[in-house]
Amino acid sequence: MLNKHSTKEEVIEAVKQNGWALKYASEELRNDREVVVEAVMQEGLALSYASEELQNDREVVMAAVMQDGEALKYASEEFQGNLYVVKVAVSRNVEALKYASNKFKADREFMLYAVMQDGEALRYASNNLKSDREVVVEAVKRKGMALGYTSEGLQNDREVVLAAVKMHGYALAYASEELQNDREVVLAAIKRNGVGLGYASDELQLEIINCWVDRMDIKKRP
Repeated sequence: MLNKHSTKEEVIEAVKQNGWALKYASEELRNDREVVVEAVMQEGLALSYASEELQNDREVVMAAVMQDGEALKYASEEFQGNLYVVKVAVSRNVEALKYASNKFKADREFMLYAVMQDGEALRYASNNLKSDREVVVEAVKRKGMALGYTSEGLQNDREVVLAAVKMHGYALAYASEELQNDREVVLAAIKRNGVGLGYASDELQLEIINCWVDRMDIKKRP
């Protein structure tokens, strides 16, 4: 087990095996760039144990977010507001957006980039961008359930909802009542995932179930 008396060589060997070992290094070695880079290359979130100075070091922060984008949480505000660093972080782990500067969450160009990496990014967009049709379409094309993060108006937009349910049948749960009663939308949802039928209107559920029963009866006839 490492302790504050462990040598630099011992610490480097340890963090190469397990980045979290940085926690047990001396304060001096948690402020050593070589040691910390080795640690975050193995476990990005080990950046939490780096000195404040190294949490503001570009080489260290980049190594950390490239291993796990969510390490952005422990970077300095300067890097949480750095476009290149944040892009790299989001490309590795969309949850990094939680820790990015709010300016990115309201930046249309950036959020288009983010939702194209992972539709879940829509969750962190500003309210205005959650109602931006192009941003939302790009998001639900990649993660249908992102439909749950958009505005009521777009949850009643047929094209948007179709794109979502074609990606994930369960997304029908977030569609407007009107579109939960739209035959084409519902059929697209259950084609992707039959359980999506549970979110269709009662009327369409009954119609589709009866249709299935009729088909089964025809197949059983001699």
